Amino acid sequence: MSLAEIKERIAAAEAQSNRASGTARLIAVSKVQPPARIEAVLQQGHRIYGENRVQEAQGKWPAWKDSYEGVELHLLGPLQTNKARAALELFDVLHTLDRPKLANTFARLAQETGTCPPMFVQVNTGEEPQKAGVLPADVDAFVADCRAMDLPILGLMCIPPVDEEPALHFSLLAKMAERNGLERLSMGMSADYELAVRLGATDVRVGSAIFGARTTIG
Repeated sequence: MSLAEIKERIAAAEAQSNRASGTARLIAVSKVQPPARIEAVLQQGHRIYGENRVQEAQGKWPAWKDSYEGVELHLLGPLQTNKARAALELFDVLHTLDRPKLANTFARLAQETGTCPPMFVQVNTGEEPQKAGVLPADVDAFVADCRAMDLPILGLMCIPPVDEEPALHFSLLAKMAERNGLERLSMGMSADYELAVRLGATDVRVGSAIFGARTTIG
């Protein structure tokens, strides 16, 4: 599927839900994709990308940021606290603020450096024991704690369980965001991004539909 077709589908989903055009951002998930595929999308003018690993992103994105004006890089994968400083230096938006220890680390680093990128709180909407994220019952308190530390919380993010209807999780995330006065919703991937947009997603994370199947395990 072409990049243009995906953007057209997002625009159609926005129109179906009576949203203004352009209110849903497309994050091209470039993790473990061959450089030639990423370069091709960059050359088409797309500027918002997502990576899962700090080290992988460090190896390729600084040069592309220098070569292509306006690149915005999003961290989508789990983050160890010992890589928090590197993440703050490289990424423009973080989607996986998922626990108090990481929030405390970001707050300390922000005090040291005087800067901090905007962040999404990852919510474990399915309450899956193997998955990262704040439990739904704890979201309100966690968001309040982050705000008290002056962390710039943009919105909420989720990855629904693979065997459950994603609409239920998207709707739950939207309700939690509204309750906390958060306007951004990071939800929806290659298989369900149109549904996510219709249910309020402001940031959809699409990888294989843009770049094709990944050729490296990761």
